[in-house]
Amino acid sequence: MSTTATLVRERIQAQGYCGLDDKTCAQLNLPLRLSPALCMIWTAIGAALQSPAVLLALVPFAVLGAVLPRHPFDVIYNHGLRHVLGTPPTPRSGFRRRFACGLGAAFLIGAAWAFAGELPTVGSILGWSLVATAFVNVSTGFCIPSFLVRLVAGKVTCGQPDRLAMA
Repeated sequence: MSTTATLVRERIQAQGYCGLDDKTCAQLNLPLRLSPALCMIWTAIGAALQSPAVLLALVPFAVLGAVLPRHPFDVIYNHGLRHVLGTPPTPRSGFRRRFACGLGAAFLIGAAWAFAGELPTVGSILGWSLVATAFVNVSTGFCIPSFLVRLVAGKVTCGQPDRLAMA
């Protein structure tokens, strides 16, 4: 396996996606970044406009991404793009990916609250921090929130339950 393929697999597994062969990891490497990309763009618009309404409109999608087996934006890929590309559907999200969505929801709510409360510096810090975090994932596949979970719960071991997901 090439160094690139190993890196792609490690970054996908770090988000809690296990049981994928090398071909599937390669095929899903970019599609798994679609939902974070859409969230990043939406958040950037809300932060640039300092708009609580724009940011709060994204919160339900982030919350659903935290509680559902797949992010709602995965529908765009699973029911559209994948048929055009001839690639497999996205797998169910693991605890670490869902944690990232929950953390994103908290940052969105915080930024919206700050902008509404006329605390634009706080809102900008929260909003643009979320944009930057998503940008890292979108551009490299490295998920910062999943890495934070790894610091607490350890590396994902496929075939073993995630210790934090069980708590």
